Amino acid sequence: MAALIGLAVTAGLAAWAVLAPREEAGPQAPESVPAPEDASVLRYAAEYPAIGYSATEPSDPVARLRERLVRGELGLTFDGERGYLDSLLGALGIDTASQLLVFSKTSVQVRDILPETPRAIFFDDATYVAWVRGAPTIEIAAMDPNVGPVFYTLEQRGAADAPFERQFGRCLRCHDSYSLTGGGVPRFILGSGYIGADGNLVSHEGWILTSERTPLRSRWGGWYVTGHHGDQVHLGNLIVRDVATLQDLDTLRVGNIGDLDALIDTSPYPTRYSDIVALLVIEHQVGVQNLITRVNYDTRTAFHADEVQGTAETGSLVASTAEPLVRALLFADAVDLASPITGTSGFAEQFEARALRDSAGRSLRDLDLTRRVFRYPLSYLIHSEAFDALPDATRAHVYRRIVEILAGDDASGDFAHLSQADRSAVLEILAETKSEFAAVLAGTPGDQG
Repeated sequence: MAALIGLAVTAGLAAWAVLAPREEAGPQAPESVPAPEDASVLRYAAEYPAIGYSATEPSDPVARLRERLVRGELGLTFDGERGYLDSLLGALGIDTASQLLVFSKTSVQVRDILPETPRAIFFDDATYVAWVRGAPTIEIAAMDPNVGPVFYTLEQRGAADAPFERQFGRCLRCHDSYSLTGGGVPRFILGSGYIGADGNLVSHEGWILTSERTPLRSRWGGWYVTGHHGDQVHLGNLIVRDVATLQDLDTLRVGNIGDLDALIDTSPYPTRYSDIVALLVIEHQVGVQNLITRVNYDTRTAFHADEVQGTAETGSLVASTAEPLVRALLFADAVDLASPITGTSGFAEQFEARALRDSAGRSLRDLDLTRRVFRYPLSYLIHSEAFDALPDATRAHVYRRIVEILAGDDASGDFAHLSQADRSAVLEILAETKSEFAAVLAGTPGDQG
């Protein structure tokens, strides 16, 4: 199930395309034909006893939807060419303005993906849905608060019920990519590469995992990209028909387009867009989610070992493990935008409409899109279920670091990008919108908000 969704999208959501904490070569070269699934086997050499990935019943949005379907509280409608897609998106509350189109063959449904028939990905804060025209299944991935990325498929056939099948080995072949020999942590994958007219990579060396620290000029190879970005360039919309032309790459770039009607037949898809703002947001989102998962696995495993062995040695580990997450939450490594960016799908408006705002009307979901993606440099994912499910000591450490950094007590220079106005605004927004943080700021214990 390579898709972000599952998305194991090489140039797209790699089997559930997502992001890495740093630029790097892909976890493995994308495959044109997926290996068969062995549902009984995890990719991991050994289960994490403190996590229990395979045995733990997930509580992510897809799992909750499945429970409602089983109870008969609602049903999914199978309709027309897209089958369950429209009904599924409605049941999950995912707006079609989030649509992203990927034309690289980096899903298990490779035979149906071409530049003319790209895979469509839709997402919200915790769930990713991928649909391929004419394919037998819909691929779904969700961020579970306790076990991290969970992968599902939904069969595209009209039936009395429409259960989701949880996937293990087939998806984890790519998504257990922190450790290629087993024992890794599931993650989402986002990538970029040079893709040919058949949807395959024309150069394995040309594919990288991308993140918000990746320069825009190297992002989105294998994706369609709509929206306006001024003089900035990217690899979106680029189909390599002759490898020799890569010697003069800038002549191939295609950007600043309002919709995709001139490039593909968009009528089978819910919208005509693959929005640049949605791409920027998803790159930030999956990167932070991957780090939350990594921190959750490592710290819970350490606490479990302390409990079993009767030791107390996790304090320094919590600090070292959580620091990359602190950096990502505060956008320490995100590249600046060189020109203003505007989307055309309506994604920016619907994303901001779901904001949790303070008394001054400010939110961590507010977009800037001129010099940086977000107006206030603290991630909205600090309000997510996955962050709230981190061990108490881990959350407390993250809060203390945020206070220390925003107060100017960190002299490392790693957070020099934060202006005094930024620091004050972030402290005020977070103190009003998250009671647990407000309690830490006040120096007293309190309930999570």
